Amino acid sequence: MAIARQAPETFEAIEPTPKGVLDLAISRGLAFVDLKFTDLPGTFQHFSVPVSELPESAFEDGIGFDGSSIRGFQQIQESDMLLVPDPATAHVDPVLEVPTLSIICNVVDPVTREAYTRDPRHVAQKAEDHLIETGIATTSYWGPEAEFYIFDHVEYEVTEQGSRYEIDSEEGIWNTGRNDGVPNLGHRPRFKQGYFPAPPVDTLQDLRSKMVLAMQSIGIKVEAHHHEVGTAGQAEIDLRYAPLTRQADQMMLYKYITKNVARAAGKTVTFMPKPIFNDNGSGMHVHQSLWKGDKPLFFDSKGYGQISKLALHYIGGLLAHAPALLAFCAPTTNSYRRLVPGFEAPVNLVYSRRNRSACVRIPMYHSNPRSKRLEFRCPDPSANVYLAFSAMLMAGLDGIQRKLHPGDAIDKDLYELEPQEAVLVRQTPGSLEEALGALEDDHDFLLNGNVFTRDLIETYIGYKREIEIAEERLRPTPYEFYLYYDA
Repeated sequence: MAIARQAPETFEAIEPTPKGVLDLAISRGLAFVDLKFTDLPGTFQHFSVPVSELPESAFEDGIGFDGSSIRGFQQIQESDMLLVPDPATAHVDPVLEVPTLSIICNVVDPVTREAYTRDPRHVAQKAEDHLIETGIATTSYWGPEAEFYIFDHVEYEVTEQGSRYEIDSEEGIWNTGRNDGVPNLGHRPRFKQGYFPAPPVDTLQDLRSKMVLAMQSIGIKVEAHHHEVGTAGQAEIDLRYAPLTRQADQMMLYKYITKNVARAAGKTVTFMPKPIFNDNGSGMHVHQSLWKGDKPLFFDSKGYGQISKLALHYIGGLLAHAPALLAFCAPTTNSYRRLVPGFEAPVNLVYSRRNRSACVRIPMYHSNPRSKRLEFRCPDPSANVYLAFSAMLMAGLDGIQRKLHPGDAIDKDLYELEPQEAVLVRQTPGSLEEALGALEDDHDFLLNGNVFTRDLIETYIGYKREIEIAEERLRPTPYEFYLYYDA
């Protein structure tokens, strides 16, 4: 696999027109065009065509595919769908050996010629349009901090007669006693002590740097990368803030790049929220702000945490709708192995400045109005980012429109509250089933501006219950044998 190091050739550098994209492909001698889109759970899907087989008209007419084979899309009797490439997303793929142009696409119904309502990217585009229509702001900016693990080996299987998993990492603290004939050099992060140690404890510096170089080669702006708290290779790469749909596109490419760069190095990346027992899970803290033209709307030098009343109401919307939001923001059964007290996971639905145990934090690093933002800490990187970002925006706008007040801030360690105080603090759902129930009961705010549709919400809930919750519920786990075999 070749990791690109040429100057950025995406978004800004390529002329964002069908002709500009195809001219670049021809001039660079690119062999294929790879067409990517996202299914309802949030995974990239793709197929490729030779450059010579992609006419300019495809950017308007679309290219056919079988929508019934895509999770959360069509039934078999209405399977024909179209992909319409978005030339503004074109870039030279940074990880493939065969020179390939990659384009993110929108999904279109071939009968109505309208955008497909279950296309997650279309939801994000509608959310941005709705923001403008409200008159509240013109742009929302998003800065996700996605964490992930880099393992050297993973095994898992589930059959009728048994189930198991095992992961391993050269960095795992459990390997300090390894004696298998290979030199054991000893430097490893202890459990929950992986935050910021320098090499040789951090063995993944160069690998993360290669991931960043690949991202930068296609125009993604990266602010920092570092080792995270967990032993066994937990990592974080932070992207510079960007508008909603653009940032969601970049996060999909972020996952694609990290996984492929790791694979080329003989390692494997997972964005699973809680792959290791008794160590930190992987979250995706999401920084967000609203702007009107060049004016940031979340700053007030006299407000609590230097935030404006508008930002306070935005927080009110996030907190009011948080249980429903988590159906999109913490969307797996495994997400709720992370959302438990004790691992910096924010289970208490309150806000605070600086305090990382609150689910909404107001960063206080800088007093520049342009830096003022809110950080929603409940999401994790298993989320479909198009849906998660859109849902958070819709909750915040509902809070602004209804002037929802989030109550008093709590600046104490929330895990050390007195019992009489703790009982008054609402908490996040304890399971995916609970979050889906909250979404069923509280989703009218998502329907504003037709951003989400009832069909999408019902399909999403049905998929999660049938394919994930029901199937997980049927299967005994190894720990149940530990607890109950001698019952």
